[in-house]
Amino acid sequence: MEGTPVSAAREIIVLCGGRSSESEVSLRSGRAVTGAVPGARLVELATDTLPAWLDPARHVVFPALHGGWGEDGGIQGELEARGIAFAGCSAAASRLCMDKVATKHAMRSAGVPAIPEVAFAGEAKPTAAELVAALGEEIVLKPSDQGSSVGLFLPVGVAAIAEALAAVPASGRWMAERRLRGREFSLGLLDGQPMGLVEIVALTGVYDYRTKYTKGASEYRFPAQLEPGPTAAIAAAAGRLFAAAGCRDFARADVMLEPDGRFYFLEINTLPGMTETSLMPKSASCVGLDFPALVRRMIAPALARAAGVPT
Repeated sequence: MEGTPVSAAREIIVLCGGRSSESEVSLRSGRAVTGAVPGARLVELATDTLPAWLDPARHVVFPALHGGWGEDGGIQGELEARGIAFAGCSAAASRLCMDKVATKHAMRSAGVPAIPEVAFAGEAKPTAAELVAALGEEIVLKPSDQGSSVGLFLPVGVAAIAEALAAVPASGRWMAERRLRGREFSLGLLDGQPMGLVEIVALTGVYDYRTKYTKGASEYRFPAQLEPGPTAAIAAAAGRLFAAAGCRDFARADVMLEPDGRFYFLEINTLPGMTETSLMPKSASCVGLDFPALVRRMIAPALARAAGVPT
């Protein structure tokens, strides 16, 4: 199903850029999305501010903003306050999914496997010994409310963990987890329905920010070569997480599969990247959707809401 056709009465405005640490990737996503929708207008933002000229009677917004204001419910809240229809999750769901600790609470409430964490404020850091006692000597240390690969530390051993903690700013919210070893996957969802499973093989061994957005730094296998049983279990759990987090329209869930067959979800991303190296288009290709068709499906519910059609 291709979804609601683009309406000539509603101009699609693709917003990208902004001031987050992921603004360059956002610009790439915005340009790609705009190119996939005839008549769409690209607006590259220099600040985290909605254009004053946006009109709820004339415009539908596709927010292609990553990190910060674009994903933490900021832009969604402003669009809702102004009555402007937009693609993607609501402000409330965006806020929840940007907060990795809150997302884990949603996972557990829905019976979705989540690895235990230690959450803390930057001004009240635990000691390295405390983290080792709770999680072991090989951990992941990262902000709890930023992009999935921003500010990432992967220390091993008490000394390295202490060094990483010393580099953590005395502000913000942080979390530590046991580092998972195994196969990494990503799964796009449209209207809560899972698409194809994509396996990520980082050639550096770590799927960090640089690796994620550098061509040739990772290999992607899609559809992933995984037995039907675990594939179905991961897809079902992703659908439960989508619903438990209050998501709508689309999202992307990331998951690790350990050698013993256990899997753990890392997060659910409400504004997945839409660049040439992005995972969402790869997932969609597994179910026969090329990039333009995927974008049409992603924005169709917003066009329907703008027309007063329940979604």
